[in-house]
Amino acid sequence: MTSVLGIDIGTQSVKAVVYDAEAKECVEAAAAPLDLYQTSAGVAEQLSEWWVTALHEALEQIDPQVRQRICAIGVSGQQHGFVPLGESGEVLAPIKLWCDTSTVVECEAIMTEFGGSDRCIEEIGNPLLPGYTASKVRWLKEAHPDLYDRMTCILLPHDYINYYLTGERCMEAGDASGTGFLDVRSRQWSQEMLQVVDSSRDLRECLPEVELENVAIGGLLPRVAKDLGLASDIPVSIGGGDNMMAAIATGNVEPGIVTMSLGTSGTVYGYSGEVVVDPVGEFAAFCSSTGGWLPLVCTMNCTVATELLRDLFKLDLSGFEANLMAAKPGAGGVITVPYFNGERTPNLPAARACMLNMDSDNTRPENILRSAVEGVTFGLRHGLSRLQEEGVQAEKIVLSGGGANSPTWRQMVADVCNVAVLMYRQEEGAAFGAAIQALEIVSDSGLSEILQEHLYEDLERCCLPGGEAAGFYDDAFQEYQRAAEQVAGYYGN
Repeated sequence: MTSVLGIDIGTQSVKAVVYDAEAKECVEAAAAPLDLYQTSAGVAEQLSEWWVTALHEALEQIDPQVRQRICAIGVSGQQHGFVPLGESGEVLAPIKLWCDTSTVVECEAIMTEFGGSDRCIEEIGNPLLPGYTASKVRWLKEAHPDLYDRMTCILLPHDYINYYLTGERCMEAGDASGTGFLDVRSRQWSQEMLQVVDSSRDLRECLPEVELENVAIGGLLPRVAKDLGLASDIPVSIGGGDNMMAAIATGNVEPGIVTMSLGTSGTVYGYSGEVVVDPVGEFAAFCSSTGGWLPLVCTMNCTVATELLRDLFKLDLSGFEANLMAAKPGAGGVITVPYFNGERTPNLPAARACMLNMDSDNTRPENILRSAVEGVTFGLRHGLSRLQEEGVQAEKIVLSGGGANSPTWRQMVADVCNVAVLMYRQEEGAAFGAAIQALEIVSDSGLSEILQEHLYEDLERCCLPGGEAAGFYDDAFQEYQRAAEQVAGYYGN
C-alpha cells in the first residue's frame, strides 16, 4: 500500500485527500461543510461532533477500495482553538475558534497581569492575542467554573481529531505556538504564563508534552477504522496547525523559501533554523512542525477585498482578470488601502479601507480593481519586509490560495516583491501537507528528500520579476506606505 490520507479541519469544511506515493498524484479529494456559530459579540464556536460527522461525510465520498489502500494518516487543523476534555475524554464545552474575539477582556487582563505586551514578547516570544488559546482558558474558568474544574486536558482542533483517531493526547510545537502558553525560544510551556492564567492550579497537568518533530503518535483505533472504512491500526502522524502543514505542502522546510497565501486573509511565512522573534510583535514567532521555526505575518484583507469589489462591479472571475490586465501598473494613480476588516499587520483593528488620489480621469473600474489588488500585495510586501529585517531569507515565493489562480496577480507578486514566484501542481494545501507528513512516518527517506521527489513545479504558472515593473513598484510601494500612514493617523493610531 502506497496511499496516505491527509485531513484538514478547517473553519468552513473538513477536507480529505488521498495521495498515491507510487503514482505521485492525489487520487481522491473530498470535503464536507461545517456549521459555525457566531454572534455580534465576537463568539465563534463549533462542536467537536460537527468535525467528526464532517470527517465521516468526507471519507464516504472516497472510493472504498481507495480507502483500504491507505497506510498512514496525517491531520491538519485550524490554529488557536480550545478543546477542553474531562477525565473520560468528553468535550466539556463548545470549541472557541481562532476567530472568536469574545475573550478580549480576558486577554487584556492576562496581558496586564503578566506585565504588558513587551514583557510577553520578552518572556514567551509573542504578545498575547484574543484569538489565542490562553484567554479562552481564562474565559472558561470565569464563565463556567463547574466545567473548568472538570477539565483534565487542553487540546487544539487537530489534536482532538488525533485523539478521536488514536485515543492519544498529544501536541506539537508548531500548533502549540499559537496557544500563548509556549515559550517559542525554549519550545517549552511557560510556567509563568500558565500561573498568570490560573494561579489556583498547575495547568501543565492539562497540557501534553510538546513534540518538536514528526512522530507516529499511535495506530487507528479498530472501532474508528471500521466506521471510516479504513484498515485498522494504521499509523497516525503528529500533524500540525494549518499554516505548518501548508508550509510542508509548499516545500517551506528550509531557509530561502517563503510561502505566501492569497486567501480570505493573507499570510507570509518562511522557515528558519533559528528562533525569530519580532521585538515589536508585528509578526507571530511560531515554531514549525519540522524541527525549526516559522515566523508568520497575517494580514486581515486579501481576497476579502478583491471579492468585495468584484461583487460591486458584478464581475465573474474572467471579467475580473480582464480588468486587471486592462489597467497598467500603478492603476492610473489610484491607491487603495484595503483595511475593510481592520488590519492586523500593521495592528490597526479600528481602521477601515480607503481609496486615495482619484480624479475624473482615473476613476475607472479597471483602475479601482487593480489598485485593490496592488494594495493587498503591498500589504503582504510590508509583511515580507518585516520578516527579512529579522533575518528570514526570501529567495523564492511559493504562492497558494484562491488569488494565486490569477496570472496577473501572480506576476504582480513577483514584481512587487522582486522575487521569483513558484507554483506547484498540487493545490490541496494543508491537507496535502498533512498527507506528506504521514508519508514521512512510513518512508525510509527524510522530509526534504520526500518533497524533492513529490513536489512538482507548474512551470506554466511560475513567473520572474520584470526589471522595469519591479523598479516601478519599488516607488509605488513607498507611495502606498505613506497612504497607509495617513489612514492610520485618521483612525487614531
